[in-house]
This record gives sequence, C-alpha cells and structure tokens, in this order.
Amino acid sequence: MAERLEEISVGRVVPSILTLLGLCSGITAIRFAIGAEWNAAVAAIIFAMIFDMLDGRAARFLGADTRFGAQLDSLADLVSFGVAPGVLIYMWSLERMGNAGWIAALIFCTCSAIRLARFNVQSVRDEGSSAHNPYFTGLPTPAAAGLVLLPMLLDFQFHNSALSDPRLSIAIIAVAASLMVSRLPTPSIKYMRPARRHRVVVWGFVGLLTGFMITWPWTTLTVGMALYIASIPLGIAQHAQHARRERMARTTH
Repeated sequence: MAERLEEISVGRVVPSILTLLGLCSGITAIRFAIGAEWNAAVAAIIFAMIFDMLDGRAARFLGADTRFGAQLDSLADLVSFGVAPGVLIYMWSLERMGNAGWIAALIFCTCSAIRLARFNVQSVRDEGSSAHNPYFTGLPTPAAAGLVLLPMLLDFQFHNSALSDPRLSIAIIAVAASLMVSRLPTPSIKYMRPARRHRVVVWGFVGLLTGFMITWPWTTLTVGMALYIASIPLGIAQHAQHARRERMARTTH
C-alpha cells in the first residue's frame, strides 16, 4: 500500500492534472464555438496554452517527467491546439465556404496530429529540443493555433468584416499547416533559463505582462503573436550558425 501511495504522490499527479485542465479548456472552447461565443472560445484556448506551459515546467521541477505524461500531453495538445482551433475558425469564418472550408479545417487538424506524432518520436529518440539545442522541428501546435486565431484577435479590436473572410482564414491555415509539418527550426522557450542576476527583471516583466493581459488581453496577445512570428527567421539564422559551429568543431577534432 505504501508503495502504491508513493506512486501516486502529489509530485507525480500535479503535471497530469494541469494537462487535463488544459484538455478541458480545449473542449470548452469547442462548446463556446458551437454557441458562437467567440471571445469565450478564444479565451478558453488561451487558458489551454497557459496550462500547457505550466504542466511541462511542473513536471521538470517536480522530477515527474514520464512517458505517460508525455503521451497525455500530446493527446491534450491535439484537442486544444488542433481540433478546437479548427472547429472555432470553421464556425467563425470557414463555414461560409461549405465543404471547402471544412476541408481546410481538417487539413489544420491533420497537420497538428502529424506535428505531435513527430514530436513524440523525436522525444523517444532524444532528438527533440534540449538545453544544448533549444529548437523545435516545425512550428509547435500552440503557436500554430495562435497564428490561425490571429484574425479573430484583430477582429475583436477593430471589428472589420474583412478579417473573417474565409479566404484569409484558408491562407493562414495553409501557412500554419505547412510550418507545422516543415523541418524548419523554431525557437523553444522550454529550456530558457535566465541568469540569477536577471531573475528580478524577468519576474518584473512577467508581472507587467500579466497586467497588460488583464487590461488589454486581445492587444497583448496580438503583439505577442506578432513578436513570436518575427522571431522565427531569427531563430532559423541562429540555428544555422549553431550548426556551422558544430560542424567546424567536429572537423577540428
């Protein structure tokens, strides 16, 4: 009995609880989308992103990284950042194009599944992002979800009917889906560790960002998404430079 209780200790359960809360947030976003509650649906996906960020950090902090947790996380991500955004963007925009709009939503969901399956395989082979190589292969599914929801964020602020044009949504889905299944290196914040002397500044920035999120949520998310997209070319250049240095080091030795 003591051994079983140890196996289900708080440290092991907390990351999975956070993952399941993220899954529930993604499912709730689908419910809000069906009811045409667009703001609430996007907010639910944002909460799923927050839980997705917290569960990994909690697992590493508590030493509770497990294969079960990794598989559960990928399944939750498929729902929250593949299915939920696909349904949401279909209900909000693509439905006007009928079957073509539904096919576009299916393509996004399918590419999300491919992206997550490749991530799982790379994790098993120790080929994923690491402290030595802090880059993902392809666009992560949370970032892809943020990208396809960007027109909605802009519409919440500017109320322009052109932003819900299904042709725009399909174009953005094509870009997001292609980036997910691509081999392009994208920056990973998973292994970013600020120096001890900078932690006060970092926590101050986090507090400031939280205040912005509470006061101007849609504007803050739009700016954050734009900055992330702008960082992708920079990350590709840095990854290429890092790869060149490694090749030079190998040839030297």
